[in-house]
Amino acid sequence: MSAAQELIRVAREGGHIALSGGGTPRRAYELAAELEPRWDGVELWWADERCVPPEHELSNFRLVRETLLDRLERPPRAVHRIQGELEAEAAAAAYERELAGVTLDLALLGIGDDGHTASLFPHAPELAESERLAVAAEPRHEPFVDRVTLTLPMLRAARAVVFLVVGRDKAEVVPKAFRGDPDPATPSSLVRSETGRTLVVLDEAAARMLSS
Repeated sequence: MSAAQELIRVAREGGHIALSGGGTPRRAYELAAELEPRWDGVELWWADERCVPPEHELSNFRLVRETLLDRLERPPRAVHRIQGELEAEAAAAAYERELAGVTLDLALLGIGDDGHTASLFPHAPELAESERLAVAAEPRHEPFVDRVTLTLPMLRAARAVVFLVVGRDKAEVVPKAFRGDPDPATPSSLVRSETGRTLVVLDEAAARMLSS
């Protein structure tokens, strides 16, 4: 519920939200649409996207459309979809042009069992990017398709970063992501809001190895 509440807060205040795909945030999106069906003060972005058409079953855009956008009474004032049907470099360049001058009010992220977040993978060259806002990313995690991802500078500039993490398969990496030192081996440990706050929402299974 906490992740949905964060989405609702920005939906009511207005601003820019970056969303993530995968099964984890599905219920948060459904709850947010149910509890606040008016999102006309918001512009939506994506933390990352696979290079597939928008109706493809692997599309993060499709997930958000089905669980959130199609359920709203008042849609966002703008929906900035990553053009996954394009080649990755072209899609990243187009997305970066749209992002120019934008500061995210909320970035909703998950983590993988390898510690990746968005499409920033362990020891990937994209982690060294210090200027660009969005880049192409080689597939290093199933499904193995090219991707476009927001960069560390773009995510760190967000006024609020919210990690939503569920499941026993994440338990081993959670302490590395949220208790250890920042480490390129665990990219999620590198993402913290530099101007606002970072919130981590865990279920009991994901948090089971945090107890001292």
